[in-house]
Amino acid sequence: MKHYINYLFLFFCLQFTSCAQQKQKKDSPIKKQDETLKIGADRVNLYLSILKNKNIAIVANQTSTITTLQRAEVSKNVMGSKSVTQHLVDYLHSYNTITVKKVFAPEHGFRGKADAGEVIVDGIDTKTNLPIISLYGKNKKPSSEQLKNIDYVVFDIQDVGVRFYTYISTLHYVMEACTEANIPVIILDRPNPNAHYIDGPVLSSKHKSFVGMHPVPVVYGMTIGEYGKMINGEKWLKNGIKCDLTVIPLENYTHNTEYKLPIKPSPNLPNQKSINLYPSLCFFEGTNVSAGRGTNKQFQIYGSPYLKNLNFSFTPQPNEGAKYPKHKEKLCFGENLEETEYLSSLQLKWLLKAYKQTSEKEKFFNPFFTKLAGTELLQKQIEDGLNEEKIRDSWKKELNSFKKIRTKYLLYK
Repeated sequence: MKHYINYLFLFFCLQFTSCAQQKQKKDSPIKKQDETLKIGADRVNLYLSILKNKNIAIVANQTSTITTLQRAEVSKNVMGSKSVTQHLVDYLHSYNTITVKKVFAPEHGFRGKADAGEVIVDGIDTKTNLPIISLYGKNKKPSSEQLKNIDYVVFDIQDVGVRFYTYISTLHYVMEACTEANIPVIILDRPNPNAHYIDGPVLSSKHKSFVGMHPVPVVYGMTIGEYGKMINGEKWLKNGIKCDLTVIPLENYTHNTEYKLPIKPSPNLPNQKSINLYPSLCFFEGTNVSAGRGTNKQFQIYGSPYLKNLNFSFTPQPNEGAKYPKHKEKLCFGENLEETEYLSSLQLKWLLKAYKQTSEKEKFFNPFFTKLAGTELLQKQIEDGLNEEKIRDSWKKELNSFKKIRTKYLLYK
């Protein structure tokens, strides 16, 4: 009898556990553990055959890495395989049936160490002896001569999903130049660490510049592959021409997938916190307030000598990525935002607070602010004392229109 009761108890426990597991599977949005995110560059089976026996150019920087399985000795006299991470240029350059002719480098250069806005010069890669051609400075668009005898251009750069981050502008010019030269482009897609929301004013065409080329909001919620499809589909290239574009997609990815960048995408975005705060704090680049360049807390703090009512302080000093930081060697007062919660919207509160408290209102804004905002309205709204809610209301109509356009080009949920 005792054994029979124990059996019944065990039976009901197993039934309860099974039901609970079934309900969890049904209700849980969490991915299965075996669904590992795979970036476009790592999906070599989808693009190596396309590039076989071709002359190619690669648009790349320090983030353009690839992880592959390679045969190796795993213990003494025992062979197996191990994961090896290397630069995409090195990998394709060593591939027998592919000829890499040159590398195109975006803002910050091939190794990603140059200051924001610093002119990048052409050079030679010391490891592969390949010519490196700068696409930042006077030459933002590859010339027909630079594309001569190229069969394909491969674009593989980690973006952060913000309109004024210039890698999408480089993509635009690469697509345009390749279309004019009748050369197909392959984008090896990468996750967008700010893909989980869409926010900010939409750029007005009269304020088009290299820090904003398209009528999109500050945060647009798309991977760089999806963005390339939108450039094509919306006919944003010169004269409405259309690029022969292939996107090698991500595997097991959604726009809400958390992705921690393994390599910093530029010198002044050193970690996840800075990348998350960047869309909100970059507006300070168009003001007399420092966003932390010249410190080790770039885009995690803000301050200026004119905000003495705020109790956090720092002194910008020259460092990698900021040879001449704003307010160099001057004591700045502001806020440390390292402990702020993870953002899922664009925040104006720090910008509004700084303008309200500055002792130099007449010198607060500079002309670059309108280029970043993409509209002259935001500066006027701040100067007129509008609160954040009213400013946000002024974005809604254009923001909703963009969201409808965006859905046509999405590759992921």
